[in-house]
Amino acid sequence: MANEQMKPIATLLLGLNFCMYAIVLGIGGWAMNRAIDHGFIIGPELKLPAHFSPLFFPIGNASTGFFVTFALLAGVVGAASAISGINHIRSWTAESLPSAASVAIMAWTLTLLAMGFACKEIELHIRNACLKTMEAFLIILSATQLFYIAAIHSAAAYRR
Repeated sequence: MANEQMKPIATLLLGLNFCMYAIVLGIGGWAMNRAIDHGFIIGPELKLPAHFSPLFFPIGNASTGFFVTFALLAGVVGAASAISGINHIRSWTAESLPSAASVAIMAWTLTLLAMGFACKEIELHIRNACLKTMEAFLIILSATQLFYIAAIHSAAAYRR
């Protein structure tokens, strides 16, 4: 049956996506920690500059703050998608599909948003190797998450 043939593919994509989202969370957490530790520090007697941004990151370029923020959001929702997906893979019925699919679609849309900021960051050129790695992972995740959504929808046409 086509229903059971897609289950191993969905399981593989679920595991791959979870590992990639975990790596994005690790790199994004490092970048956020670096921005907090080495970001813009001003004394109490000085005024903020005219073009100060609270999303200032000492690494990368003007897009880095938005990129890291949305990458962290996509990573958290993507990891939650994997946890919800485990339940759907175990039962593999149309009844378990809506919860897994809805969280997977939310994770995919946040991943696409973070990928958009990654493209802008690539266009602006100034970034380090860790940010390049996170950009690559998010671009790959935007495709693999879409394939995962398509694979889990194969159970929707069948009932047990």
